[in-house]
Amino acid sequence: MTTQQAPIGSGFEAASTTDDVIAGLDLTGKVAIVTGGYSGLGIETVRVLLKAGANVIVPTRNRAKAEAALAGLPDAELMDLDLSDPASIDAFATAFLAKDLPLHMLINNAAVMASPLMRDGRGNEMQFSTNHLGHFQLTLRLWPALIRAKGARVVAVSSRGHRYSPVHLDDPNFLHREYDPWQAYGQSKTANALFAMALDKRGEAENIRAFSLHPGGILATNLSRHMSAEALQATGYIADDGSPIIDPATGKKTLQQGAATTIWCATNPMLAGKGGVYCEDCDISPLVSADDESLGFYVPGVWPWAVDADQAEKLWALSEEMTGVVLKG
Repeated sequence: MTTQQAPIGSGFEAASTTDDVIAGLDLTGKVAIVTGGYSGLGIETVRVLLKAGANVIVPTRNRAKAEAALAGLPDAELMDLDLSDPASIDAFATAFLAKDLPLHMLINNAAVMASPLMRDGRGNEMQFSTNHLGHFQLTLRLWPALIRAKGARVVAVSSRGHRYSPVHLDDPNFLHREYDPWQAYGQSKTANALFAMALDKRGEAENIRAFSLHPGGILATNLSRHMSAEALQATGYIADDGSPIIDPATGKKTLQQGAATTIWCATNPMLAGKGGVYCEDCDISPLVSADDESLGFYVPGVWPWAVDADQAEKLWALSEEMTGVVLKG
């Protein structure tokens, strides 16, 4: 059953925090994997899931960095993973599946943003590779554990940056067009949303539901490491003294506000029986027209190209081709 891309009156708002949305929920016995869980929004996501009683596994490409970042969260379990390396993804999935655990929450949070042109070992553009293809392969490899949960959610952390670009199915790797870091980022974030839509269609019969989301503009994290001080200032998210501007009404959020929608998508009972939708501000986002010039960048809403079912299916087929990974029950 297709879930309507429209708000459901969650009772939360842009300023709601992770502690607000997790209040009263007991996740004891639940297992979660949070990619990118040792930086920025990921750390806050891990903290709140642990607080609610979940067992949380954090994949890490840099164990020393992860151990330092999560020193205050000693219950988080670390496992090695490089999302740009297919062999590493397979090794991680094999190691996790060997635990014979259910996987109740897979939160695909890790991301690269606005990086210079880089390519992975197979020649794929790095933002598309890390943000989309790596998570595509990881999710499909972990499918048996998601089925074992008998009620699982996959959460793809997308972005309002999906508005920068649709997925160029004929040239996702910028082989035949000039590379632009923000176009590449936008393409990868649109891919996150389309992936959640196609995944939800395939998982519904097994009660595996998928959601994508925009967390808000939180640039004072490692995600903005490829941006100069001048570029950060130009975004309107950073004050003259270099501190982040906090204004949830225009999407400028704290880490606790930004990770709230991730936690809401992963845990909230109101989403039972729903899936395949793009969310923001702890609710399902409205669908807005990309042609409406009255809509500024800060106005909430998902553009049609990020929730197009036909495009989602085409991206799924392309992703299978690019990774060589096919979903198995």
